[in-house]
Amino acid sequence: MAKAQFDRNQVVDRSIKLFWQNGFSASSMQQVVKNTGLQPGSIYLAFGSKEGLFREALEEYARKSKEYIRKRLDSAPSIGEGICAILDEMVEDSLRRNYCSCFLIKTQLELAAQRNEFYDFAAAQLAGIEELYRSYLAREFDADLSRKRASSLMLHIFGVKVYSYQRDSTARMREGLREGLPWLPWPQQQPGSA
Repeated sequence: MAKAQFDRNQVVDRSIKLFWQNGFSASSMQQVVKNTGLQPGSIYLAFGSKEGLFREALEEYARKSKEYIRKRLDSAPSIGEGICAILDEMVEDSLRRNYCSCFLIKTQLELAAQRNEFYDFAAAQLAGIEELYRSYLAREFDADLSRKRASSLMLHIFGVKVYSYQRDSTARMREGLREGLPWLPWPQQQPGSA
């Protein structure tokens, strides 16, 4: 039997988009087949199941998210300025017509009643992102303060990801971030802007 030839990364990226938009439960196997271009047998051979593909999609999304955070913080003039830039980009992203929030947060919300392995996995990945922020903040603050600020930052990130349901809410989100995270070096606002 010939081995199926396909780009695994491309299949995982397409699956991220499908699961991110629809969630795990609402993404049928027929939708997975259509989105990936693979036959069911190839999906089962390569990933074991729809669940296996979903887990790999979550892993890849989390990996890319952490890589993005590292790049932004490593290239910023300071950790605080890098965090401000990340938060501002999150607010700007919420304006996109096809905005889908955060795949990990959406997975947790979808599966909260079940508390299954995917819920736990998404929670662990979000904890890893918080730890990443804490490790960067520890370069500028003591251990206890960097832990508290990383937790506060994650709470605000969750808020931005969920609050963005209102398209006209960007000014309020920016105000809320400045109010809730006063320790960050926010750029000076121009008169009349929010």
